[in-house]
Amino acid sequence: MPVRLARTALTLATSLALSLPAASSALATAPAHGHPVDRGAHTRAASPDPGTLLGLTKAYGATMKYRSVPRALADGYEEHLCMARDEGGMGFHYFNEALFGSLDPAKPAGLLYEDDGRGGRRLVGVEWVVPVDAAGSTRPRLFGQDFQGPMDGHYPGMPRHYDLHAWLYKQNPKGTFAQWNPRVTCPAATASTSTASTTSTSHT
Repeated sequence: MPVRLARTALTLATSLALSLPAASSALATAPAHGHPVDRGAHTRAASPDPGTLLGLTKAYGATMKYRSVPRALADGYEEHLCMARDEGGMGFHYFNEALFGSLDPAKPAGLLYEDDGRGGRRLVGVEWVVPVDAAGSTRPRLFGQDFQGPMDGHYPGMPRHYDLHAWLYKQNPKGTFAQWNPRVTCPAATASTSTASTTSTSHT
């Protein structure tokens, strides 16, 4: 594994561990500050699933080129709205409709960007989109996570769908797979909050 990907794997492991149910349970039952804890038990509970980590590392390796927006545009991703609300943001969405329905970690249908403060865009996450009609009666799953939704399309022509976010490029304190990231914002003139509601509980 290349050094850069190896380092990323370690970063993802730390971030992912905080979002796993076992890790959340361990943190919730930890003794008060200043009291001794069983660090061995905590480490065991917080260890991410190797298959999930491998899949996320694959996704990172396949999408790191899209830190360059021109590369994303050249590969068929088109800019759409920037989404944010009180609990956090998703950022600017770039979708490749040819990848709707993909469950391949290396082929997410959406890329998520934020302003970089220098007039450009910074990649913060990726997103998989599965139209309801394509999913049939089974809710999609990836990385051991149920997709969120179903929900209406975020722009005219986008189908009703399920989706799953992975914050590979900017840590999300709510978890690797949370829909909204409180560290991501949208410029006031571009923010949209009307199309991101779901009819099911988010899995983070």
